[in-house]
Amino acid sequence: MSGAYSLARAGHWFLHSGIQNPTGGVARFYRADLQKNKPVSTEITGYTASALVFLHHVTGNEEVLDRARLTAAFLCDHAWDHGLQTFPFEHPSPSGVSEHHSYFFDCGIIVRGLVSVWRVTREDRFLDMAVAASRGMIADFHSGSDFHPILELPAKNALARSDQWSRMPGCYQTKSALAWWEVAEITGEAALRDAYLEMLDQALQSYRDFLPGAADRLRVMDRLHAYSYFLEAMYPMLHRAECVDAYRFTLDAVSRYLRDIAPDFARSDVYAQLLRARVYGAKVVPVNLPAAREEAIALAGFQAHTDDPRTDGGFLFGRLHGSLVPHANPVSTAFAIQALEAWRAFEETTEAGVEDPCRLPPI
Repeated sequence: MSGAYSLARAGHWFLHSGIQNPTGGVARFYRADLQKNKPVSTEITGYTASALVFLHHVTGNEEVLDRARLTAAFLCDHAWDHGLQTFPFEHPSPSGVSEHHSYFFDCGIIVRGLVSVWRVTREDRFLDMAVAASRGMIADFHSGSDFHPILELPAKNALARSDQWSRMPGCYQTKSALAWWEVAEITGEAALRDAYLEMLDQALQSYRDFLPGAADRLRVMDRLHAYSYFLEAMYPMLHRAECVDAYRFTLDAVSRYLRDIAPDFARSDVYAQLLRARVYGAKVVPVNLPAAREEAIALAGFQAHTDDPRTDGGFLFGRLHGSLVPHANPVSTAFAIQALEAWRAFEETTEAGVEDPCRLPPI
């Protein structure tokens, strides 16, 4: 499992590993210990749509664009529940392994994936679905004071909240609200733009309390992944002083906790999110070059170099007590290729504000 980072191998993994089924749905991850994929996740399919658009942007490979179109079509034709007007958590839903739930966060990621593919293909149905799903998120999940993380289907009742970050509202949710901003940029729909800004303003009041959030160090690492979503959500607003302050604070906190916990447990996606955030925010928060180089080297070390096409080229989930966790993960791979390509471009130009290839919105 050693070797240099390869974008080509990562792209080949997305296309040929079997992580995506013939209809376009993408498994949550590949479990190497069981030699089988987890069920199709609508959220992960949304992430993959955005990742494939990024790959096409960088490589120009038309096969990748065709696959992105297939992925978006799956979200419209299979993942979307036309009766309930929402995206269930997994497909099919319910199933023997999946409860019939819908997640606020997942819906936003799916919308962003649809928008990514629409920007390239201009196929109206992808944008139409993104608009309908955005409006549905606000209608279904709003509690009156915040947004419920999870709804039980078909009644759309709020699932009881717990201390697990994904079952509580918080600043991390703003990344999904970013979908509303992106749709509003296209359609001019003020209600969506205002809803994003409202959620961002709420997050700016609470973000400093997100960490550590748990006594267990391993659970804190998981929260770093979620906390990094807040960084990504602020990207359009880095002309605001309070967002720059929050960006700097969050970058420093993620970097500090990551280095403290990594000897016990490190997630590859946290390295990727942190590195990408350094480059994307470089105009307002100067890049800590030694730290970024260290993160890029560590991140590249999570790419699998194997004889097994189900893992080769994909990025592995993490490292636990010094040993790689061998599950090939689409989100880890998506974040990693964008982060490493952004960092490569940044190093090559030695300046922030590079437009190609790293300036697509964070996946």
